[in-house]
Amino acid sequence: MDDDLTRHFALFYDVVVDYVARRSAFRADHLALVREAHRRGELVLAGAFADPVDGALLVFRAPDRSVVEAFARSDPYVVNGLVTRWHVREWSVVPLA
Repeated sequence: MDDDLTRHFALFYDVVVDYVARRSAFRADHLALVREAHRRGELVLAGAFADPVDGALLVFRAPDRSVVEAFARSDPYVVNGLVTRWHVREWSVVPLA
């Protein structure tokens, strides 16, 4: 693993009540942003919580939290008000191997 990508961060989203109904208008742009972050090796996992769909969790591997914050600030779901609140937490991951 690259030294500059050894820190992990969790990005939590709280979303509007009608998130599933409203996200289709912004989904393609959101997924393009997700795929680009994944291609760069920053975004490890991402997805909405289920039953109820009231938020999402995105897991990043990055040199610092500014990478994650920049992602959130440019996410079409955030920009267009589908995300009502977001926050980043550094996550101390224990190596398994």
